[in-house]
Amino acid sequence: MSDYGKVIKGSKGATVQVEVRSGQRFSLAVVDNPSVGDNWDLVEVPDAKVASFISEEHEGGSEEPGSGRTAYFVFNGKQPGTTEIRLFDCWRCGQAKTPGTEESRQQSGEAIFAVTVVSAR
Repeated sequence: MSDYGKVIKGSKGATVQVEVRSGQRFSLAVVDNPSVGDNWDLVEVPDAKVASFISEEHEGGSEEPGSGRTAYFVFNGKQPGTTEIRLFDCWRCGQAKTPGTEESRQQSGEAIFAVTVVSAR
């Protein structure tokens, strides 16, 4: 995908306020590094009346250990309203969806995006 729309960066442990217009494409971007165990996932699809999920994309990095990349979670603003989008980084969880060790629990976390869609002008 080449059109990420408005890109909003987030990080583990942070809540970011996002404002987009109806019909506007936007992406929530987080740095991830699968070579060290990072694995970001969309916790749950947001209110589809407010923002619809399009796709998850990755750019940058390589297979080399320690080379990071950016994960983009792409959405489209729908009707005016608010919704919360939560991304979870399950650190070294493998196929599991929950941290299995104390170190994994400490390194895992959420990036939260409080999304407000306003009327297109």
